[in-house]
Amino acid sequence: MRYSQFFLKTSKDAKEFDSVNATLLQKGGFIHQTMAGVYTFLPLGLRVLNKIENIVREEMDKLGSELLMPALSPKELWQTTGRLETVDVLFEARGANEASRKKNDASYVLNATHEDVLTPIAQQFRPSYKDLPAAVYQIQTKFRNEPRAKSGLLRGREFRMKDLYSFHASEEDFEDFYEKMKVAYTNTFQRLGIGNDTYVVMASGGSFSKHFSHEFQTRCDTGEDVVFHAMTANVLFNREIAPSHAPPLTQQGEAELPIQEVEGKGLIGVEPLAEYLKIPVEKTTKTILFETQEGEVIAAAVRGTYEINENKLEKIVGKEFRLASPETVKQVTGAEVGYAGLLNLPSEVQIYMDESVKGRKNFETGANRTHYHTINVNFGRDLPEPDQFYDIKVAREGDLHPETGEVYEVFRASEVGNVFRLGTKFTEAFGYTYTDEKGTQQPVLMGSYGIGTSRIMGVLVEKFHDDRGIIWPSQVAPFQVYLAELSADLLVQRAGASAYEQLTKAGIEVLYDDRKNASAGEKLADADLLGILWRLVVSKKTGDKVEVKRRTEDSVEMMGVKEFLRHAF
Repeated sequence: MRYSQFFLKTSKDAKEFDSVNATLLQKGGFIHQTMAGVYTFLPLGLRVLNKIENIVREEMDKLGSELLMPALSPKELWQTTGRLETVDVLFEARGANEASRKKNDASYVLNATHEDVLTPIAQQFRPSYKDLPAAVYQIQTKFRNEPRAKSGLLRGREFRMKDLYSFHASEEDFEDFYEKMKVAYTNTFQRLGIGNDTYVVMASGGSFSKHFSHEFQTRCDTGEDVVFHAMTANVLFNREIAPSHAPPLTQQGEAELPIQEVEGKGLIGVEPLAEYLKIPVEKTTKTILFETQEGEVIAAAVRGTYEINENKLEKIVGKEFRLASPETVKQVTGAEVGYAGLLNLPSEVQIYMDESVKGRKNFETGANRTHYHTINVNFGRDLPEPDQFYDIKVAREGDLHPETGEVYEVFRASEVGNVFRLGTKFTEAFGYTYTDEKGTQQPVLMGSYGIGTSRIMGVLVEKFHDDRGIIWPSQVAPFQVYLAELSADLLVQRAGASAYEQLTKAGIEVLYDDRKNASAGEKLADADLLGILWRLVVSKKTGDKVEVKRRTEDSVEMMGVKEFLRHAF
């Protein structure tokens, strides 16, 4: 492809964005921001995206059949599954103006995911045990109403995704397919160039599954997720579910002090509170009240340096709850929000204490009295020690893996894929059962498996770049070779055209920089910015050879085109 004929324009002085991928992809002419969280994939970027998706497609074709579902769906499907009012990222689509609405005033869901669309289709086409298992996938544009679209392609409101769905007659068959999908994902990410830095990480299974789901997280300093790795046990957790024990406190020989109430009006946060009370922050206690749909009140307490993990707490309590209203807090504690504590709570309040609270001496807790805190609280003397402590906190760096006692390795990562057990949530909603050998109706089990293809493009840039630009893995680079003429001399132009012809005849994808109005410096800078693995240069000094440089190396070599082909391909 000749640069002069290609819809490409770099802009090295373009705006700096909040992420490396957004900055370099727009400077390099790969994408263009239409609005926050929405991008046009320009021809250069589309070539990269297509290569990513083709690798994904080749691996998914081994396990499922490709289809394409609509971006729009009727609200009735989402009402059937009960998700129309609960999925908090759904977009609604309707006529944008009065003239359009006069023709059709209906509103539709702009699909964020496709379980609701696919399940009734599978119900029609796969009704018998003879038809199961079945698996289909698509690569399609998704829409999600993200509150903060940020980090370029890593979190957008419109993005590309591969989603595969499987249907099974038995738990055993589902588990077998689930493991095959994990292997397929591992192979996919290896082919995309991120396999060595991508880990299978346990994550929440959601409200309808007692099992963990599994995310594929690529180690990335700018990633939005935090991964906890117990290296001895060789297990990894997303921070949202990581089991943890707090580092023990050193309190040997510390005598119990007299309990007392201290006024602490207007103190926001545990650090200012600890400083005011002149105690270590680890001795502060954070007590939060929740209430269930049945009106039951739950008190959850953690060491002040932690946050309550509602996901963990919900699995322990066994029912859904919400943050208690200010009125409920006042009724239960007698105090305003922010002063709840563990002392003298009504007997009907269910109390769950995190293990980080255990074993402390002379600790602080809210006094259940507005503006007041109680200090020098001790189990046994002031407060009954519970029969059981729980792990209900959000894990922090420095925490220990409960089973091995080792301190977690903690690193940031970006999720590039996930595999998820759906159970019968969607099939039950649509009444989708299969007929077994005896003619009896049985539940159909379902799984969901996603890969963010446009997100992977952003992750690749975040991981593979330097101060000069992008460094694409060769298998997804927009071209295999960047060929540049560094002179308008007729002989140089002929040499460039000859090299271009030889390379293309050999089946090599070449971006031939034949621009007449660009300086040598501009062309060489573009070569680095665009991140193509091989840079070939013809100039007055190269004669019948070309100057060869690999993007990741500083050295250059002179060789003929045929020699280069033998060397590189």
